[in-house]
Amino acid sequence: MNLLDNDMITGPYTLSEEQENKEIVRRYRALLRALKPKLKTGDKQLVRTAFEMSVDAHKTMRRKSGEPYIFHPLAVAMICVEEIGLGVRSTICALMHDTVEDTDITLEDIQREFGNEMAKIIDGLTKIATVVDNNTTQQAENFRKILLTLTDDPRVILIKLADRLHNMRTLDCMKREKQLKIASETIYVYAPLAHRMGLYNIKTEMEDLAMKYMEPDHYREVAQKLAETKRERSRYINEFIKPVKEKLDKIGFVYEIYGRPKSIHSIWNKMKKKNVAFEEVYDLFAIRVIIDAPQETEKESCWKVYSIIADMYNPSPERLRDWLSNPKSNGYEALHTTVMGPQGKWVEVQIRSKRMNEIAEKGLAAHWKYKEGGDAEDRFDKWFTQIKEALGGEDISSIDFLQDFKTSFLAEEIYVYTPKGDVKMLPVNSTALDFAFAIHSAIGYKCIGAKVNHKLVPISQVLRSGDQIEIITSNKQKPNEDWLNFVVTAKSKNAIKDVVKDEKRKVAEDGKHIAEKKINALGASLTPYNIEVLVDFYKVPSPLDLFYRIALKEIDLKELSEFEVRADKLEPKRVKQEEVSMMGAPKNEPKKDTELVIFGERSDRIVYTLANCCKPIPGDDVFGFVSSGKGLIIHRTTCPNATKLLSSFGHRVVKTKWAKNKEISFLTGLNITGLDDVGVIHKITNLISGELKINISAITVEAKEGIFQGNIRLYVHDKEELDELIGELKQLPGIQSVDRYDVES
Repeated sequence: MNLLDNDMITGPYTLSEEQENKEIVRRYRALLRALKPKLKTGDKQLVRTAFEMSVDAHKTMRRKSGEPYIFHPLAVAMICVEEIGLGVRSTICALMHDTVEDTDITLEDIQREFGNEMAKIIDGLTKIATVVDNNTTQQAENFRKILLTLTDDPRVILIKLADRLHNMRTLDCMKREKQLKIASETIYVYAPLAHRMGLYNIKTEMEDLAMKYMEPDHYREVAQKLAETKRERSRYINEFIKPVKEKLDKIGFVYEIYGRPKSIHSIWNKMKKKNVAFEEVYDLFAIRVIIDAPQETEKESCWKVYSIIADMYNPSPERLRDWLSNPKSNGYEALHTTVMGPQGKWVEVQIRSKRMNEIAEKGLAAHWKYKEGGDAEDRFDKWFTQIKEALGGEDISSIDFLQDFKTSFLAEEIYVYTPKGDVKMLPVNSTALDFAFAIHSAIGYKCIGAKVNHKLVPISQVLRSGDQIEIITSNKQKPNEDWLNFVVTAKSKNAIKDVVKDEKRKVAEDGKHIAEKKINALGASLTPYNIEVLVDFYKVPSPLDLFYRIALKEIDLKELSEFEVRADKLEPKRVKQEEVSMMGAPKNEPKKDTELVIFGERSDRIVYTLANCCKPIPGDDVFGFVSSGKGLIIHRTTCPNATKLLSSFGHRVVKTKWAKNKEISFLTGLNITGLDDVGVIHKITNLISGELKINISAITVEAKEGIFQGNIRLYVHDKEELDELIGELKQLPGIQSVDRYDVES
């Protein structure tokens, strides 16, 4: 039995103390067996010491499931060894990772017992724990600290990823709001970070588990369909593989070949992106060919296998991905192609060597094993250096930093060339200006244009892999705020913001003097409190922006006459009109005197707004978000903005559920497609208005070449009623699809 199988406890926990002790020892022995190939003289005793210290330190602690807390560090250590490929030191750190934060053990104790190196890693893990997992702290607030630790010793992040993966695997026992917060943090930061560290299996499992809690209905739907089609897929994979195996055997290759299903999360993303049903997603699986070849001939062998497959099945030229010539910055090497298989189905094929496969499975940890080659290690070093540069900007807000980090360091990259032929790695969608800053900040500041492949282009030109770029500069050039609209790297953004802020500060000084005079005339002074009142009143992001806009006469302070002064404090006489409409009852309710939402455990009536980005209706899975200036806003958990809000501002999220109220209707929309048959529209409207007595607000229908597309806006009381309607519509003859969409106000 796999050690981790027992960690996914969903039912009540029932082990006796004696059984618990046996289970702890069994798991510890399983960990030692997994670690055996890496144990050197004296290592076993060190691991035993760490295990005993951890058991003793956590002896009175229990997890939410009721199981002994020591199960968690043991599971994290096992993930580090078996799934990430880390060694003895990381195992010790994984066993001890929660001790400094949660128990009486100090960093000095660890230093004395295990030395400086491991104490430093555990210190890094403790800092991350206090930054990320503390309920009251914004997850983004000290994200830089995590990354600074990452650049000192990447094992900190690898162990943290193992810790997060185990937490996701055992999330069932948590309360719903905690599940949402942890799942959204995972999808927003940890899954992309696992991807960037080359840990594809961990990344996909994190995405699937996050989806299980954030979109449970869709998760179950896709999982069920995958289970139902498993036998059919296996038959098809065998049919595809058979002739390939015969040819590879004939040539004498040593290889493995198998089909692997795509993750539930990636299948669901395809369904959403292309607006297709499960049955229409063609690449539900990938065929993987792993060749056992020496490092010096592995690339040649991969291309030979590609040639054999391309001779049998027609490849799609635009779907060839060559990561042999230019590996990804996380070290991933492989050839990916999509070919037309039997029965006219497209099939993705991934070709790599045994060494490449280990790097694809174990990521950064596998690099240490193969680091004699040097080149892959350099790629990681470059990535870490870029992160250190990005951490330099002091003024950038935590949320902006987290967003920049995602776009700069967790995105796929492109490879471009300098005029001398040196390769530069940049995130996808980088521009000529990003390239200029990548060479040097001084070049970026003076950039006025570029030559891409010898053709003159503007600084906003988006680059593609393989482009060769020459930057044109001028001493008269100066950065401006518009530049921020077309750069994507953190280095470029930080450098531009620094210059723009300096310019802004100079101009803002004038605005500050103007504001001071006007406030003094009212009998008050320019205190920090009064500045914040004005910032909030004029809805600007910061005092700097307030004074800057006053200096540019974009704000003329005439509304100051609407303020009263009490004890040197400015107080608005009335709330601005736009705020009143935001704070009133939700816009898409015909009645205004009833609230629908119950917060916390009490049934207090609270004024709220329904989010325009996702238009929730009663019955949708929702959460409340306390917004500055707009009060409480209700979002669906599947909202495009949900992951960012839940992961970055966890402390502002309010537990929310719907109260039953059939008096209020909510506006929503349905897109319907089907065969343009006589009377089909009459059948639809008759079902909605006649049989189900649902009020239609508007209907538009377009028919073209035998297919109709209908767009219906209607009022429903809750999700239950909407789901019933969608089910009934799908039963009508000739209807192909019915999808909900969010209507514009």
